[in-house]
Amino acid sequence: MHFPIQLSVCSLLLALTIGSTWGADKHETIRLWPKEAPGEKGDIGPEQDTTKPNENLVAGKRVIRLGNVSEPTITIYRPEKNDSGCAVLVCPGGAYHILAMDLEGTEVCDWLNSIGVTGVLLKYRVPTRKGDEQHVGPLQDAQRAMGLIREHASEWGVNPKRVGILGFSAGGHLSAVTSSQYEKRAYETIDEADRESCRPDFTVLVYPAYLILKDKENTLRPELNVTTNTPPTFIVQTQDDGVGVGNSLGYATVLQKTKVPFELHIYPKGGHGYGLRRTEKPVTLWPQAVEAWMKQLGVLGSR
Repeated sequence: MHFPIQLSVCSLLLALTIGSTWGADKHETIRLWPKEAPGEKGDIGPEQDTTKPNENLVAGKRVIRLGNVSEPTITIYRPEKNDSGCAVLVCPGGAYHILAMDLEGTEVCDWLNSIGVTGVLLKYRVPTRKGDEQHVGPLQDAQRAMGLIREHASEWGVNPKRVGILGFSAGGHLSAVTSSQYEKRAYETIDEADRESCRPDFTVLVYPAYLILKDKENTLRPELNVTTNTPPTFIVQTQDDGVGVGNSLGYATVLQKTKVPFELHIYPKGGHGYGLRRTEKPVTLWPQAVEAWMKQLGVLGSR
């Protein structure tokens, strides 16, 4: 992490504590960009957990809401056993304002490890910079991350043809955009990593947001260009999700018309922002369904 020189000692200690809390100190973390990220000015203040004491718990536990991210990174979580050679880039949500770094990040990587998958946690830039579309900086970060995974595939024990992406809420939108915009990078090529493909081999969208235009059912936002080459996609959401189940239904409808293989799970109740923390709601069993789907795709199992 980068901290301005004038940052107080107390703030620095707090920031370091946050870093260790979401587990980056136990796994390899690398900066996405050799210098500053494209267009980054670094003038948004120190990176920090923005969670307030009175904010809602999820399944009885607090959530780390990481804000002011100007130095994007990836953290690599390698499975200790049953390594399938599969890797998944994990994109936490947070309305493109913060990142739910544990709920939709580290906990997801731990689950991926448990099924033999390398989890690659993307810490992308938030909040949206003034004058930018909300996904511009994060898309650059996600594309760069996909290239780095494939460049380091041999080193990290990854099959470059088994690299997927998984996102929650705004991270679901980012995952869908990354699965749409892969023929051309959203930034100028820097090195060999940018010559690798940034197309995910498969996509998982968990309670995705921002997929459809407001008040226009089944009309995708313009940045989502679904084609016959769009990766196979798994989608899960609930009818009572505050961001609108129409996001999943509309996206699935377009996938169906375009003949893109997909699996859609809609549950009646569960709301939004549950991650994979288990509750009495059946929707929180979605990781088991994703695991079965990945096995059917052939990306999970024998190398």
